[in-house]
This record gives sequence, structure tokens and C-alpha cells, in this order.
Amino acid sequence: MRELSLGQDEFTHACDGERLSVVRAGAVPGRATAVLLHGAGTGSKARLLPLAAEFAAQGCHALAFDFSGHGESAGALAELSLRRRYEQAVSVIDTHAPADSPLILVGFSMSGQTVADLVRHYSPRVTALGLGAPAVYAPDAWDLPFGTGDGRFTEILRTPDSWRASPALDVLRSYEGRAVLVVPGTDSVIPGAVTEAVQDALATRAQYTRLELPDAEHRLGLWFRDHPEDLGELAGLLLEGLEEGGWSATRAWTDERLPEGRTVVNSCPLKGGWSSQMRALGLDDGTELVLRSFVKPFYRRHAPALLSREAAVLELLADEAGVPAPGLVAVDVSGQHCDHPSLLMTKLPGRLRMDAPDPAVLDLLAAQLVRIHAVVPEQRPRAYEAWTWPERVRAAVSGGLWERAVEVIEREPPSYQGRFLHRDYHPGNVLFTGENAEPRISGVVDWVETSWGPADLDVAHCSTALALLHGPEHGLAFRARYECQGGHGLANGPDHLYWRLLDALAYAPDAAKLAQPWRELGRTDLTPEVLSGRLEAYVGALLS
Repeated sequence: MRELSLGQDEFTHACDGERLSVVRAGAVPGRATAVLLHGAGTGSKARLLPLAAEFAAQGCHALAFDFSGHGESAGALAELSLRRRYEQAVSVIDTHAPADSPLILVGFSMSGQTVADLVRHYSPRVTALGLGAPAVYAPDAWDLPFGTGDGRFTEILRTPDSWRASPALDVLRSYEGRAVLVVPGTDSVIPGAVTEAVQDALATRAQYTRLELPDAEHRLGLWFRDHPEDLGELAGLLLEGLEEGGWSATRAWTDERLPEGRTVVNSCPLKGGWSSQMRALGLDDGTELVLRSFVKPFYRRHAPALLSREAAVLELLADEAGVPAPGLVAVDVSGQHCDHPSLLMTKLPGRLRMDAPDPAVLDLLAAQLVRIHAVVPEQRPRAYEAWTWPERVRAAVSGGLWERAVEVIEREPPSYQGRFLHRDYHPGNVLFTGENAEPRISGVVDWVETSWGPADLDVAHCSTALALLHGPEHGLAFRARYECQGGHGLANGPDHLYWRLLDALAYAPDAAKLAQPWRELGRTDLTPEVLSGRLEAYVGALLS
């Protein structure tokens, strides 16, 4: 063992018949153990030693090592695999990290997959994770040796979209601790779609932050080595609120807004959200609240408008007997007091009905939408915004069917009589109580997009959702259900078709993204192939 600069020790670790070179920094035990994992190819622990020193300076025990075939470790890179990388990391952690020490996992490039594998193994011990330009891989690639670039591993790697089936994405969706995704301005190695998929997964439940480095390239270890200010920011983000999984500010804000004498005794993520994280908070007296937090960067930027709108709508609907909406408790529209912009509201009883279409449930959906459209606010909400436009659709899909559909919306919007719109009304935002024979609507949620516009838009949006959930025929029939329940004022002929297609085309070609929350709710039959087929059939039926 020899002494390195920055108070670091280097030693070898026997694993898998090979000798791995390991560097450790910081006191044992420390605040936590940070495990730093380099990427593939020419990657090595040498690039990560400044980050190890930063964690040590902030009271952590840090470990960095060379995978076999890299740096100063023995072995051949061609014989390494994703599985062996994972097993080597487990061996180092189990031997050199205190068993009761919280883990901070930081992985770059290929080690994005390794971090996910370790989260699955060590959860809930992993309190924070950092991913720099991460890669994830198809399950078939996990056990294959990397080879020399002409083997099966490379074949899978080069198969378009093979990574979309990666189990790593499911692991990251379930992770609830602190998470930081580091994104370089230029990345010639990792496709942008991979980065966005990792972000969507982390934003599902984690206390997520995106750290953008506009001038950096893929090799972020080299960047952090040469830019200590960015290195310090990464370490600070990973350690912020570490003892409470990064949610300390939100917890404190929530506690201050509870009824006097009440405390939160449990917290449970709610399924079915897409734009925000939803958590059910159980209080010591048995009552429940719901916390909405905007975590994804896009929605966080727009949170002040979205949450201000929802707070105002919830206060308005408190006096509307025909529209069961949550009650507003508190709101932090900009995240001034919370870790993320957040809204606290009462929890309504009931469950979502996403299963086989029940005529009684569909009639209740239509009747409830009629009552929403009957609301007459003293102050109108903002005018509706279209969610697609002809140029966007043409850039996404091609073919005679889609071109015909685009021609329908390539015009000025039809005139309409304005109404109070939910704007995101579909079965995923409506709660039901009662047995199957006597269902009743107990709540309508998610009012961040409330707008003023044509009733056709809400009817169109629910129709699209029903077509994707249950088949085109159910989407086509929803207008008649709405009118049978007393709805009126819908456009006729080409004008109504305009609104229908304006909504449906917003999901071309990626209807699968819309259904990710639905799959979490049990609709695993909604594969990308099923959804794209139903969307195309629905659009075709509208045109015919």
C-alpha cells in the first residue's frame, strides 16, 4: 500500500481471479461511502480521484477502482462484461465499505448501467446516485463479453433502440432517493433519446436534479478533473439533504402546513403521474394528503404558472358541488421553500378505472365532463393552447393517412363558444368508488392545464385516451355519450373533426409515452405496437 496525494490510499483487491486497483479517501466510517465508477474503453479511476477527494473533504468515505482490463487492474478488457463489472463493484463495496454505511453511487457512461444494477442490489441503502452521460443496455447484453468490436455484444449495442428494454430504466423508475443526472453540451457517444429516457425514469420517484454542462463533452471525468467548480457543484448536489434522501426542505415545508398537532407518519408514491411526482402522505390521525412536486426540468420551469393555475382552480371548485376536486392546503409555486415546486392538497377517496370498458363508467365520465363544462368562473382561466401543429406532425410521421389528417388541421381554428375546460380529462384523472354494479365518481384530479376554450377539446382528449386504452370504437363513441348526458355546443362536421384530430395528432408517433403511467397502473398490454396501431386506426376511422 502506498500513500497518494490528497490523503488517498491505493491498494489491490482480489476479485474474480484478478487484481483490481482501488483508491480510497476519507475517514472510515464517514458520513456515507461514495463509490465512483468509470466508463468503458480508456476510462479509469485516475480521472475520478479529484471527485473522491471532494467527497472526502465533505466528510465521506470514498472508493474508486479500475474494472478489470482498465487502468492499473489486471485482466483483459475483451473478457469483461456488464455482469462482471457489477460483480466486481459488489465485491469492492462489500469488502471496503462499512456494512452500515449509506451509499452514494456515481457512474459515468457504461457505469450508468452498473449503477442501476447496484441500486437493485443495495436498495434502500443507496441514498444518492449520480449519473454522468449514462448508458443503459438491452438485457441480452448483460452477460456477454465485450469482445473486440465484432461480437454479439457489439451487435446488440448497434441494434437501433435495443436499449429501450433495459431493466436499468425500471430500476431507476423505482428509485426514491437523491439523483443527479449530468448532461454534457455535446455527446457523440450517448444518443439524446437515451439521456431523456434516463431522465424520465429518474424523475418518476427520485429527488431529481439535472446538471447541465454546456461546454463539456462525453468524457465527463476529464471535465470534472479540470473544472473543480463543477466538480464541487456535483458533490454538493449529491450530498444536499442526504440524511433524508434529498427531501429535507419539502418535508420541513409540509410539516409547517399541517393542522396543529398533526405529523406525517408515512409517505407513498402514487402511480399514474407523468408531468409531476405525486405522493400520498398519511397523518397520525388517519387522514391523508397528496403532495404534487414538479421535478422534470421542463415542468419545473413552467411550475409557477401551472401550480398557480391549479391552486386557483381548486379554490374555485371548492364551491362547485357537481365537481369533486381536491381541497387546496398550501402551494410553493417556485420551489422557494421546497426542494421542488410543490402543491399540497387533500386526498380524495376512490380508485382509477383503467380496466375493461364498462358502459356505466363511460357514461359517468361523459356526465362528469358535462358538469365541468357548466362551471362559470368569475374570472376566466387562460385561453387553451394547442398541443401540436401541422409542421410538427409532418416532421414526426409520413404517409398518406397522416398527410390527410394534417390537411384537416392546416387551417385557422373554427369559431367556438368558450367553456371552462379541464383540458386533460381522461380515465387516468378520474376516481371512482362503489362496486362494479354501482360505480360513482368520487374525484377529478390534475387541474394544472385548466383553460377556456371549446368543449370539443375536452371531448376530443377523452376520446383519444379511450381509443388508446380500449380501442378506436370507444373513442369514436364518446361524443354521443357526452351529448346523451346533456352536453351541447359541440361543433359539427369538419369543425368537430378539426378538434378531434388536433388532439389525436399530438400523440403521433409516440403514443407509447402517453401510456407509460397507464402501464404502471396495470395495463401492461399497452405495448408501443398496440398503441401505435390503435392511434393509426382511430385517425383513419375519424377521416372515414
